[in-house]
Amino acid sequence: MGLIFLYQIVKHKMGIRTDENGEVLPPPQGSAEARQLRNEVRQLKERIQVLERITVEKENSLAREIEDLRNR
Repeated sequence: MGLIFLYQIVKHKMGIRTDENGEVLPPPQGSAEARQLRNEVRQLKERIQVLERITVEKENSLAREIEDLRNR
């Protein structure tokens, strides 16, 4: 019971809004914080795509190198 109360206080202090089911609501669209967070999410998605591409390229090149060694 005390943990729930503490969670509610922290949630309120952080400005986290929830609906009647307890689902977290997104921040208002017009706020500067919301724009900043959307920008950060976009940048992080771009970075993840780059990391995924690097990982796939390394896996493919490693597989080619292994095949080359087997064929020798």
